[in-house]
Amino acid sequence: MERVPERIETEADLRDGAGVLVARDARFAPILSAVGPLPLRRRADGFGALVAAIAGQQVSTASAAAILSRLEAAGLTEEAAMAAAPDAALRACGLSRPKMRYLRALAAARLDYGALRAASTAEVVAALTAQPGIGRWTAEIYASFALGHADVFAAGDLALQVAAQRAFGLSARPAEREMRAMAEGWSPVRAVAARALWAYYRLDRQREGVL
Repeated sequence: MERVPERIETEADLRDGAGVLVARDARFAPILSAVGPLPLRRRADGFGALVAAIAGQQVSTASAAAILSRLEAAGLTEEAAMAAAPDAALRACGLSRPKMRYLRALAAARLDYGALRAASTAEVVAALTAQPGIGRWTAEIYASFALGHADVFAAGDLALQVAAQRAFGLSARPAEREMRAMAEGWSPVRAVAARALWAYYRLDRQREGVL
């Protein structure tokens, strides 16, 4: 019997989770074979992780990385620095006015990130979505990559929807509600399914010559 990881902390957790996933849905066997070892994609939790998530909203991966690099270089991934930063400094990093407002509000909220480490996915999502500018997608991404939750799936993610359509031969791209319902069948390792579909999405784009 495959071990079911409670958290995705190591490469072994991913391998075990992949075995559980294939047992739940055999369609993932060729996907995993095609993409190879799944990336762990873990990051430190806390304010800085949410800064990265908010900075990356509605921009390309390259743009998000550039904005985050500027914020880090300016020392603006700490709550006190963000709260005190003038508009000009934040604009210079590439932040829009709404994102400035969101990040300042988050800095002022002084969330108990230590408590979130022991919280359930539902509790994490509830705590984070109570903050301006943090929707369910951002909260689920945080739960998955900053906290290592094994059974979370950001069903509103466009890349996951496109990957599911292509990988499973669906006639149309599934909407968020459809994706969430589909992912129920991948519990308790939905975060592994997400990593597999993201990896498939990147592979598919490379096949088409899209960077």
